[in-house]
Amino acid sequence: MDAVKRYFRSPAAVIGLVLLLAVIAMALAAGFLYPRDPLALAGRPLVWPFTNPRFPLGTDNSGRDIAAQVFYGARISLLIGGVATAIAITIGTLLGAFAGYYGGWVDNILMRITEAFQTLPNFVLLLVLVAVFGSTLTTVTIAIGVVSWPAPARLTRAEFLSLRNREFVQAGRTLGMKDLQLILGEILPNALPPVIVYAGVVMAVAILLESALAFLRLSDPNVASWGNLIGLGRDVLRVQWYVSAIPGIAILVTVLAVSLVGQGLNDALNPRLKQR
Repeated sequence: MDAVKRYFRSPAAVIGLVLLLAVIAMALAAGFLYPRDPLALAGRPLVWPFTNPRFPLGTDNSGRDIAAQVFYGARISLLIGGVATAIAITIGTLLGAFAGYYGGWVDNILMRITEAFQTLPNFVLLLVLVAVFGSTLTTVTIAIGVVSWPAPARLTRAEFLSLRNREFVQAGRTLGMKDLQLILGEILPNALPPVIVYAGVVMAVAILLESALAFLRLSDPNVASWGNLIGLGRDVLRVQWYVSAIPGIAILVTVLAVSLVGQGLNDALNPRLKQR
């Protein structure tokens, strides 16, 4: 309860939560406001925003409603961000937990694997995975999760290294608890707060990575995503700049919202703040 109060004492955190809830509301309302396929032709191509009441945000190069694509794009971005973050946090937490708890040769092997993944930049490795396994929505989401786990793994490992010799862990060993019980039942709950906070960063990066892939036309072209719309607007950027600008603003708002919520959680769950 104290953490909730600390969260809502931060104006930036509250703004981030409001923005994130607005994006979620867009995703939920997409089917009601725009029951038709968002990629279906709706009118004359390249209608400017606010010039036709049927298309409040205008139309793209092919005559598709930009507003419909923006609303449905919220679904895609949140889906990719959420699932990719879950994959990255799950892999990173498990590997980091075992590395930090056991140390020694287990730590050396797992950290060498982590460093091998970090040798290449995330986006370059993502391009390789998409090129090899295809660019469907499922493949892109899993690939983003796979390239995003090393940082959570290192964070979890650091937390376990600081917690594995604490009194409550020693007491568990004295009582005969097995390693898996200590890792999952005793240490992990105490190591999770910073990992949960970092999940906001992973989600924001996941949304940006998918948008970058779509901009390069390497994401799934059969879904209405913000990145696909930005990539489509690239061909008419000098004249009809709004085609790229509108989904770009949506991405900016979503990433900002996730970042502010993550920062708010950091302030709320920070143990040093609890002692004040």
